[in-house]
Amino acid sequence: MAKALYPGTFDPITNGHVDLIHRASRLFDELIIAVAASKRKGAFFTLAERTRLVRESIKGVENARVVSFKGLLADEFATHKVDVVIRGLRAISDFEFELMMALMNRKLNTRFETVFLMPSEQYVYLHSSLVREVVALGGDVSHLVPKPVLAAFKAKRRTR
Repeated sequence: MAKALYPGTFDPITNGHVDLIHRASRLFDELIIAVAASKRKGAFFTLAERTRLVRESIKGVENARVVSFKGLLADEFATHKVDVVIRGLRAISDFEFELMMALMNRKLNTRFETVFLMPSEQYVYLHSSLVREVVALGGDVSHLVPKPVLAAFKAKRRTR
């Protein structure tokens, strides 16, 4: 039984992430989506909010479950006894960073393997930071994020 881990900060989860989750769920028997604590200050959504939004956004993906974590990805890999980590590559610019991360994680855990998936064509440009920027400037992101995320953005606007 092949198990995969798809980590990310998901601040917020986008339609591109959801697309990758659906595609990866067809390739593996079990898919664990691991929501990472933000390494930078000022995440738009808290870890608990991001975890909830991921869960709500992937309802119906039967072989997927969502967890959150705060430590090293190599440790999370070992904790869940997965076979591979899934990472998305949107462009050449992603490759160098992802390669260095994969090699460092393999140094920390010799069993660590990374599988890179390319996004569907309509999501190549999509990045969580771009979504946050559009929201901050009052733009419409309804075509970029799942409905639970859109509702969460609207709720945050009302409370600010």
